Amino acid sequence: MTDAPARAAKRASLSMEAVVSEAVALLDEAGDQAFTFRALASRLGAGVGSVYWYVSNKDELLDRASDHVLEDVLAATEHLDGADPIEDARAVAVTLFDAIVQRPWLAAYFMRDVEQQPNALRLFDRLGRQIMRLDLTPRETFDAVSAITGFVIGTAADLSQQPPQAVRDGKISAAQQLDDAVAQWRALDPDEFPFLHHVLDEFAGHDDATQFRAGLDLLLAGIRLKAGA
Repeated sequence: MTDAPARAAKRASLSMEAVVSEAVALLDEAGDQAFTFRALASRLGAGVGSVYWYVSNKDELLDRASDHVLEDVLAATEHLDGADPIEDARAVAVTLFDAIVQRPWLAAYFMRDVEQQPNALRLFDRLGRQIMRLDLTPRETFDAVSAITGFVIGTAADLSQQPPQAVRDGKISAAQQLDDAVAQWRALDPDEFPFLHHVLDEFAGHDDATQFRAGLDLLLAGIRLKAGA
């Protein structure tokens, strides 16, 4: 019973902002697989019960943490009002992509629970407002925004995957891993794998971020063509 006032005082000194901010810091360091309330409470210098004072479970906290980091994406895209809606949509997409690549855990929680994620909803709406400026039906607009969002999230999640254990352990470099993959492709029968041989040289020297932007531009060009813009 003697610890109750101290626990109450510690809980009062915390805030939702502090809990979520420290959760983001822990996720950045350890990833969502290693994220626990015990580890978070230790960072906060409080008991696990203090965390539960602010959120009901881990899922809620992960959703709030993912939404928290989207504040920067919103701020960076706040004043988009250019003459070309496709270019503004591209700016939103690239900014979101860069944020997810920097935080590999983010892709799994983007817009998972919009009740807990108002910033995600605002960002989705911001992207949609750019596409609304085109001559598209509501269904075509929805499809276009969904396609852009899916491409951004999916590609960023793919690029955010951890490299093989040998690369993480430093036994081989990322460049050597790519060289090994190129050698594996080159050894394949070109009659059985014509596409892989056709793009082999491009694969050998490709940059992931550049390739994402090229793919995004192809997608946006299709939307522009559909809208007759």
